[in-house]
Amino acid sequence: MTRRELDAAGIEEPALRAAYTHCRRLNARHGKTYFLATRLLPLSRRPAVHALYGFARWADDIVDDLSGNATRAQRDRALHTLRDSLDTGLRTGRSEEPVVQALVHTAVRYDIDHSYFVDFMASMLSDLDVTDYPTYEHLARYMHGSAAVIGLQMLPVLGTVTPREEAAPHAAALGVAFQLTNFLRDVGEDLDRGRVYLPADLLAAHGVDRELLLWSRRSGRDDPRIRAAVLDVVALTQDVYRQAEPGLDMLDPVTRPCMRTAFTLYRDILGAIEADGFQVVHRRSVVPRRRRVAVALAGAIRMATAHRAGGGRPGGLRDTAQTAPGGEPFLHQQSALRQEKELPRLPPHP
Repeated sequence: MTRRELDAAGIEEPALRAAYTHCRRLNARHGKTYFLATRLLPLSRRPAVHALYGFARWADDIVDDLSGNATRAQRDRALHTLRDSLDTGLRTGRSEEPVVQALVHTAVRYDIDHSYFVDFMASMLSDLDVTDYPTYEHLARYMHGSAAVIGLQMLPVLGTVTPREEAAPHAAALGVAFQLTNFLRDVGEDLDRGRVYLPADLLAAHGVDRELLLWSRRSGRDDPRIRAAVLDVVALTQDVYRQAEPGLDMLDPVTRPCMRTAFTLYRDILGAIEADGFQVVHRRSVVPRRRRVAVALAGAIRMATAHRAGGGRPGGLRDTAQTAPGGEPFLHQQSALRQEKELPRLPPHP
């Protein structure tokens, strides 16, 4: 499948093909539900999405250091090295680092605003020291760089049927909605890493603070105040999804099935959290596998319909796309669905 994607995208140089392939592997390993949704994109657009998400996953892995062996100073050096490599690559159009090489090629090809990558790296660096957020406004500033800009980076690749600046706020909101969903799902794991992403003022309104969350995590006991606070954050996140949803119909018809599938699967996590009794301090809530397969199958049918209707724009390629500034065949989808049946859980931060 990788070869067909690269051929469709017109990526011929061997080193560049290897770089994109490496990004694809990162996505397949770290973001399995979103990776499945990406299989609903036209072949030619998938490599760019893999480059954008592969870079984001790499930076996020440096921050989290899932091995637990890196010191804060080592992670700081690794992030600054990555930022410097990115800066050089964006300035010169070249990089020896495969993930950066693919990202730079995508940024140039789709004319993606370089400030989005600067803002993303700023948020990643802040994660080394910032462990909680006093208000939602503080969290929103962080999420602009860690989530909203991901949606904005994606928009030129997905393509739009409206001026890009009209779709941009909805794309940014979708990135935020996905990340808020991850924050809710991962409360316990983030506590183990010393972080609380839920806004402190919202928690305090229900009598919840870091100490109570830690007590609940360590003791395995519940507290109704935590349930009430989580319920409030779920309501807030649902509101962000409502802000994002109108943007789906602004996308190129052949990319809508992918994003609507991702939208539905991620929003379903909120329902899974409620069905699980808001036990996010103790465990991840998981959307039932049967539901995930059904949503992906529906997306595959919508994609096949869009292709038969002759929909599709060439995305945000410089020589074909709108220049307004902005703040696979069906049998292969069936193969992807068979792979989904073997997936153990939903993905980490997208």
